[in-house]
Amino acid sequence: MNRLRLTPIYGDDDIITHVIGIQLFTAVNLDLGPLPGCSLKESGRSYDRFHSSLSTYRPVPAGHGSGCFDLCGIFQLSDEVLSLKILSLLTPRDIASIGLVCKRLYHLTKNEDLWRMVCQNAWGIETTRVLETVPGAKRLGWGRLARELTTLESAAWSKLTVGGAVEPSRCNFSACAVGNRVVLFGGEGVNMQPMNDTFVLDLNADNPEWRYVKVNSPPPGRWGHTLSCVNGSCLVVFGGCGRQGLLNDVFVLDLDAQDLAWREISGFDPPLPRSWHSSCTLDGTKLVVSGGCADSGVLLSDTFLLDLSTMEKPVWREIPVAWTPPSRLGHTLSVYGGRKILMFGGLAKSGPLRLRSSDVFTMDLSEDVPCWRSVTGSGMPGAGNPGGISPPPRLDHVAVSLPGGRIVIFGGSVAGLHSASQLYLLDPTDDKPTWRVLNVPGRPPRFAWGHSTCVVGGTRAIVLGGQTGEEWMLSELHELSLASSVV
Repeated sequence: MNRLRLTPIYGDDDIITHVIGIQLFTAVNLDLGPLPGCSLKESGRSYDRFHSSLSTYRPVPAGHGSGCFDLCGIFQLSDEVLSLKILSLLTPRDIASIGLVCKRLYHLTKNEDLWRMVCQNAWGIETTRVLETVPGAKRLGWGRLARELTTLESAAWSKLTVGGAVEPSRCNFSACAVGNRVVLFGGEGVNMQPMNDTFVLDLNADNPEWRYVKVNSPPPGRWGHTLSCVNGSCLVVFGGCGRQGLLNDVFVLDLDAQDLAWREISGFDPPLPRSWHSSCTLDGTKLVVSGGCADSGVLLSDTFLLDLSTMEKPVWREIPVAWTPPSRLGHTLSVYGGRKILMFGGLAKSGPLRLRSSDVFTMDLSEDVPCWRSVTGSGMPGAGNPGGISPPPRLDHVAVSLPGGRIVIFGGSVAGLHSASQLYLLDPTDDKPTWRVLNVPGRPPRFAWGHSTCVVGGTRAIVLGGQTGEEWMLSELHELSLASSVV
């Protein structure tokens, strides 16, 4: 026997916000007698036939029921229909729960093809394709990979030892991942000298080492720029501060080309020259640029999009919005849910002051009229105050997008602290997004800000560089592994 206990949950204003339902089961022996229209012997046979069918079920034609009760309608569907039309549309967490219902569903949810479809529908085709290249992914299996990337139970820090060197020493460079390769471009050298060289670190090599790559027609040297990857193997450099001041040019390099050469892309109607802006990519083909610092130290709040699906005369397009977050620099821009972007932190304008921020803003670029929405903070349109422990305000931090839309924040320049080494996790897809601290074992980077990061193979976040307060570190690399197959 069972009974349902409902427990109301009250908010700060004493209004019920949630109701938790707890089902309580009590063992009891009841003799209900024979079912109407059936003998006791027939009733027992029907009961046995029902439970046996959960593991070895063949669809029952309409009108051929047991005589006492028919199977639940969903169990009259074939395994193929159940998998392709119903189970594949659920989330990884839901599939794990469904597998506990009965033997038949348990066996169905052990199918690797089903788990791949579930991951692809939940995380997107591009993310699934990248995960297929992870060393050991086939051995681990989609079911376990989905579990580990959902629960983060196997997440761990480790220090990477690599050969080679990036010389001369520098800071304020930018890095991104192309497949399993980490690419570093530019930076600020001694006496604020802008650099324009390119280095590559192949993490698939038996002994990874930094390698200087000679590239023809390099862009002007710069620092405070962004480096992104589009179209699978193309690097895109935008903006930054060079020898002649701020820049708003775009250069592209195909890392898989036989003859490596940077090529300037003359996009029509470009944004203002800037540095310390943030960027991200959509659909693997579009570059999104937000904020930054313009001439005379003016902070910006605009957002631009450049479609690089074709490199011939691409056009910059400013995304028109009725309201923008306070202008800022040193923030991060992350992609989740396909075409949604999330802005966090930075040095933001607050009246006549410039203050570190811990606010979160989101925008859905798939909407006909995109608009910024405030997820955390106060005094902003649509502002909310999520529960949990929010990260201290910061800039020059790291943001990592996880499969499923969650965002991890690490490090940065925090007021009153050398830096922050704690990891914070936020799921902006929740009805009420809540920050939570993510405790990860291993050897995290030392207190650092101004570092760079990139996600390699979908399960490895590589953190390099950073300021310890005394010196710039580029020789130290740390890896945040999200799945046990690459720990």
